[in-house]
Amino acid sequence: MIEHFRSERRPRWAALIIAAGLAGMAALLLWDAAGQKQDGGYAGVGPADVPRLIAYGLIGLAVLTVVSGLRGDLPRPPRQAATPLLWILGGLGLQLALLHVAGFVVSGALLFGMTARGFGQWPLWRNVAVGLGLALVIYGVFDRLLKLNLPGGPLEHLIFGG
Repeated sequence: MIEHFRSERRPRWAALIIAAGLAGMAALLLWDAAGQKQDGGYAGVGPADVPRLIAYGLIGLAVLTVVSGLRGDLPRPPRQAATPLLWILGGLGLQLALLHVAGFVVSGALLFGMTARGFGQWPLWRNVAVGLGLALVIYGVFDRLLKLNLPGGPLEHLIFGG
């Protein structure tokens, strides 16, 4: 799929901005890990080791992104279509607005349906129906098996009782 993009041999400033963001996240993780208590016990592994490991990986990615950006051998990204993004953002907005009113299942089904529509799946009613089934299973697993509370609405109270 990359062979369809044109490559330019000049610095790509977007890559350098992305690298700066990766380095910033790495610095934040290292700063947070420095403040954690490091008592590794007999294994020598403590709670600050995993954030440090992730930070070092982010630093490596930042360096590789800078190198690729300076070499200018990154492909030019295609023009972004706004419609799929608006479908997905609309689904997120609906879920946020309806989560405590209609419950997890209905809001999750709408989010799933609109996200699937954003990725090109038709018809919308089928996407929402599939999302409804998945959200019911997820709600059941969290509510009944794991005993963790998700926001319930009328549908959850009807099916799972109170």
